Amino acid sequence: MDKTILTITLNPAVDKSSSVQSIIPEKKLRCNSPKYEPGGGGINVSRALKRLGIVSDIFFISGGRTGGLLETLLKAEELNIFPFHVSSETRENFIVLDISSNKQYRFGFPGEELTQEQQKNILSSLPTVNACPDFVIISGSLPTETNPDFIRKLVNMYKSKGSKVIIDTSGEALKTAVEEGVFLLKPNVGEVAFLVGKEKLEETDVDQAAQLIISQGKAEVVVVSLGSLGAVLFSASEKIRIEAPPVEVKSTVGAGDSMVAGMVSVLVKGGDYKQVLSMGIACGTATTMTEGTGLFTRENAKHLFDQIWK
Repeated sequence: MDKTILTITLNPAVDKSSSVQSIIPEKKLRCNSPKYEPGGGGINVSRALKRLGIVSDIFFISGGRTGGLLETLLKAEELNIFPFHVSSETRENFIVLDISSNKQYRFGFPGEELTQEQQKNILSSLPTVNACPDFVIISGSLPTETNPDFIRKLVNMYKSKGSKVIIDTSGEALKTAVEEGVFLLKPNVGEVAFLVGKEKLEETDVDQAAQLIISQGKAEVVVVSLGSLGAVLFSASEKIRIEAPPVEVKSTVGAGDSMVAGMVSVLVKGGDYKQVLSMGIACGTATTMTEGTGLFTRENAKHLFDQIWK
């Protein structure tokens, strides 16, 4: 029987990307025609899974004109969407490429706070989407001013059903999720330092911190992202480090979400952790080869996986 997957995005966005010849202050800049794409952690994970031939259910917050556009964009990709409607406006992000320097500038706007009533209704609505998914991916930021304790309630609800919870967020929301305990955690080095109360960590310190998180039962698997250097996967019995293959980087938008999707695509098929990490790095790296806010192509991801797996 196929494994079921649910992604949860509490602070989605519509990503608007464009380019300009050169970014100069106090001058009217003529941008090229914008491109609109769905954005937000869990949404991007589901979009990436679709590219790998894997179906998932997408639960996300949607409101206003931008929320309507987000739903239209997702329907165009023929995804299983379950919007939770609110009166506030879904946020936008703006990404612009300076052609002269090939530097990308990313502007993210905050989302509206989720009220206590909305949080309560979200918790009661989620079981109608998928009562007991095999994997639950809670990814992306929390809306501004939303109490991180809401993440704890989400994690606890699905853990009690036997779902494997995967977390990819930051700040207090990340810390709260880890305190509750999850299946898989995907922090970067800075987030690992934050979790253990340190300003900065050397590589050996990262190893100790990840192993401490696992030994305390806060995660079964910790995958520490090293950006262009690849990633390290820790479990109770393994440490696997894989370097990312060198590519021409055009954009880093969505690379982390693509990495999560790549890992989940192997987990649902029962692959081993070396395969999990290899596919994660392949998908994340393949996304950096795409301009603007686009995700990877299946062909690029497969090519990079074959390169890594040799």
